[in-house]
This record gives sequence, C-alpha cells and structure tokens, in this order.
Amino acid sequence: MELTFITILDYLGTFAFAISGIRSAASKKFDWFGAYFIGLVTAIGGGTTRDVFLGVTPFWMIQPSYLVVTGIALLFVIGFGKWVVKLNYTFFIFDAIGLGLFTVVGIDKTLTLGFPMWVAIIMGMITGTVGGVLRDVLVNQVPLILRKDIYAMAAILGGIVYYFSMKIGVNSITTQIASVISVILIRVIAVQFHIGLPLMRDIPPNSKKKT
Repeated sequence: MELTFITILDYLGTFAFAISGIRSAASKKFDWFGAYFIGLVTAIGGGTTRDVFLGVTPFWMIQPSYLVVTGIALLFVIGFGKWVVKLNYTFFIFDAIGLGLFTVVGIDKTLTLGFPMWVAIIMGMITGTVGGVLRDVLVNQVPLILRKDIYAMAAILGGIVYYFSMKIGVNSITTQIASVISVILIRVIAVQFHIGLPLMRDIPPNSKKKT
C-alpha cells in the first residue's frame, strides 16, 4: 500500500480506536485476547460496514497491516497500562481522535469511488461511529451514538467542513486536516460544556375519558 497522507490518517485512526476499544475491555477485566478482539472490532467495524455498503472488499482483507496496528495498540496499553487504563479521560480522547480520523478516511474513500458528496458524508459518519457502537454493545454499554452526547453529529458536521473546504478550493491535505480537527473540537466542546441534542420524551398513552 502506498503510504499517502490519507493512509497515515487511516493507520492513526486504527491505532486510536483500537486503544479506545482495548481501554474499554480493560475496564471490564477482559483477558488479552478479549481486549485485542474488542480493539480490532472497534478499529475495523466502521470501515467494514462502509465497504460493504459501497460494494467493495473490506479494507482489512486486502491489507492485513490493520490487524498488526491493533496488536501494537494492545502492546501499548499493556506496556503503559498504569497510564492508559487508570485515566478515564484517555478513553474519551482516543475515541474523539479516532472519530475525526475515520470520518475523513470514509469520506475520502467514498469520493474516490465516485459517489456524490452527500453519500460520502454518510459513509464518513458510518466509518467513524459503527466501530464504537460494536465496542459498546460487546462490553454491555449503551452506545455513545445513542446517548445525549453529540457524536454522530460531530462526524456529519466534520463532513460538511470537508465539503465547503473543497468548494472554496482548499487543497486536499488541508481539507482533510481541517475536517479531522473540526470533528475532534466539536466532540470535545460538546462534552466539555455539556452540549447535546434534545432527548426524546416518552409519550404516555391516551387515557380514556370518564363518562
């Protein structure tokens, strides 16, 4: 595989999301294999879903280096466990970074395959969020995407930043960097200041009128 800038983003996103998955598995006291599996699912789940929707072979079946990157992430957590596992904030940071990086990777791949921008934004959101959904389900937590926190919307807004950067003629690398940073900043600001979407309220059944 040619080591392009988008490939570097892809590997960084794999590493970040793998650590978030391994960190989550560690909090549930999984063994090393279980932690690796959760990290791998977190790292490749979104991209696999994207590729299935786009009708192409899932990326990790063509380039097994993503499995190696997940292994490196596991060794990183094992080696620096006292720093990574004990700090709850590390989970959030690595998850936010992975969300931003994978959103851009998903958008870029979709556009490369010739799909329109609106499809690319959706695929970017799927690439950035589905792995985290699978991670949370496997460790028996409510997925972040279903909570009040701005998560999927951060990916969508990052995609919109990507679109407008392209429209005004910004070069591809700057566009990608701007989109990644915007996703991370939106996610961090939303959590820091407790900004979220309105919650759905339960609608009670109509009570029968007394006659």
